[in-house]
Amino acid sequence: METDVTGVLLAGGKSRRMGEDKRYLLVGEQTLLERGLAVLRSIFQEVLVVIAQDSPSLDMVNVRVVRDLLPDCGSLGGVYTGLKQATNPYIFVAACDMPFLDPAVIAQFTSRRATVDIVMAKLAERMHPMHALYGKGCLTAMEQMIAAGRLKIQDLALNPSLRVQQITEDELRSTDPSYCSFHNVNTPADLEAAYSLLAQKPPSQTP
Repeated sequence: METDVTGVLLAGGKSRRMGEDKRYLLVGEQTLLERGLAVLRSIFQEVLVVIAQDSPSLDMVNVRVVRDLLPDCGSLGGVYTGLKQATNPYIFVAACDMPFLDPAVIAQFTSRRATVDIVMAKLAERMHPMHALYGKGCLTAMEQMIAAGRLKIQDLALNPSLRVQQITEDELRSTDPSYCSFHNVNTPADLEAAYSLLAQKPPSQTP
């Protein structure tokens, strides 16, 4: 059990492309929200759920739920809120629309925390900030970005004042050959793809 990293699940999106609240979509026998929380609670002693200021309340999740400290700042604001509210020096962040979080993959991120401010994967030349590790050393840079209206969270990894470590495709391949940990559900087509991925998983890996 990780005691100096907080697991943070971002669950405050608008679900515009899906047309309904993604948090309660079923993948297997659990909702997206339940799936994400189950994995984070199996790893981290402290788990937070961050929701937007105007999101409906979450009931019966048995973890601390916090609202964005700053409105209308997107994912950057959600990560900032999680980092600010966490009692630990690091957070591991995932979005609640990622149905295939994997403890072994998450360990590849948390195991590198000692000498960095950010651990982020780069797949197909794209950075993935919603399955990443952040340290409290990022807070000042985040505040500066928010004040400047620069809300693209990937830009945080370009800040020269921060120590950033990238996890490559080759490094991930040993634990997640198809990179399904990074699959997210934004549209009905993404949901159908999640059903297909779930059907391909061995029974021991499905809830």
